[in-house]
Amino acid sequence: MTKEERRKETANMSEKKMNSSRRHHLKSLMLQIAASMIVQEKKDIIEAKKAYMAEVCPPASTSGDQATLMETCKKLHALIDRVDEERYDLLSKVGKADKEIDDLKIKVVDLAGVKKPALKKVRMSADAMLKALLGSKHTVNMDLRANLKQVKKEVKEEPSEQVGDWRKNIEDKADRKKMFETS
Repeated sequence: MTKEERRKETANMSEKKMNSSRRHHLKSLMLQIAASMIVQEKKDIIEAKKAYMAEVCPPASTSGDQATLMETCKKLHALIDRVDEERYDLLSKVGKADKEIDDLKIKVVDLAGVKKPALKKVRMSADAMLKALLGSKHTVNMDLRANLKQVKKEVKEEPSEQVGDWRKNIEDKADRKKMFETS
């Protein structure tokens, strides 16, 4: 393909492109057609409702004696009961379907797995961590580093001591435990 042929082809393609006024005109036509279709659909729904009501609930004849009116009332009550039963059945079916959908959604999440976001390293003091865990009402002021230093010093002292009375060792460990519990 030569350069001239390519230029002609691109010129033809650019002619095929739609300008903005033509595009807006077509959009407005499509919207008008859609609006008329919606209006027609609404009319069809209303007519379908009227036809259904005429079929299921024939017009009541109020002329006649009291016995015929009582019979008509009994028929209407029977129809109402039947409709209520159908409505209850449909509601129970919808409830079961909703529950099944929820169960399936849970299964999908379980199968897909919850994607955990990448954790960022955050430098936080021990006091801030305890506040975050226990809430803002519980204020705990602990100097953990000082306690750790004390423990390290005491640990260093233990090997130098002679193994003495076992009761003394237990009392020392109990004192150390009390120190951590009270702070």
